[in-house]
Amino acid sequence: MKRVGVLVFGVFSYLVFLGVFLYAIGFVGGFGVPKTMDGPIVYGVGEALLVNCLLILVFGLQHSIMARPWFKHWWTKLIPEPLERSTYVLMTNLALILLYWQWRPTAGVVWAIDHTVLQAVIWTLFAAGWLTVLITTFLINHFDLFGLRQPWLYFLGRPYEPLNFVTPGPYRWVRHPLYVGWLLAFWATPTMSTTHFLFALGLTAYILVAIQFEERDLVRYHGSAYQDYRKRVPMLIPRLGKSQQVKQHT
Repeated sequence: MKRVGVLVFGVFSYLVFLGVFLYAIGFVGGFGVPKTMDGPIVYGVGEALLVNCLLILVFGLQHSIMARPWFKHWWTKLIPEPLERSTYVLMTNLALILLYWQWRPTAGVVWAIDHTVLQAVIWTLFAAGWLTVLITTFLINHFDLFGLRQPWLYFLGRPYEPLNFVTPGPYRWVRHPLYVGWLLAFWATPTMSTTHFLFALGLTAYILVAIQFEERDLVRYHGSAYQDYRKRVPMLIPRLGKSQQVKQHT
């Protein structure tokens, strides 16, 4: 019965993630969802800026702290280890739902592009960003990343095996193609409102900080394999015109 409960929780957490991810596309892009980032302005500028910054901070702290090894070590003393990743994913989803719900739009436009062709190019980049995010998760292991593989293995009575360090596809060109996708999704818009600008700027700052903690953990876990990879491959911007000869570690 315990195994069934763990699996049900993992599936529930994953389904919530799917809904939150799809909602994020409409929230950032400004279409198809009840509340978008640039909705009606009903709050003063000061209150809006304060609340929005706090929402980004809540997401950033939750997403970073719960991902650290020391937190995982403590957390798995309180919950079953197969639920650690599912719980992390669910808490991330809740932090994003809070952000969607409480986000305060503000007035002002940073840039507005009216040219039809340029708008089409920008929307293509926007779509490419979201597709990059999704595709790169499958290149590593989508279901491990979003906490479904762990409960499934537990349900089958099989021990969890950590993922090997591999560098498939775009990981040969940049170390963090997933974050490149997020940055494209956040910044590619033909009309950049001040609200959208704050959102993109805040999450970009979070990404740059998170990479430092993440890579420190990766070096600790994978040792010289990741250190060599970090020397060979740039973090976010590929070296154009130079082939990346990156060895896969299996």
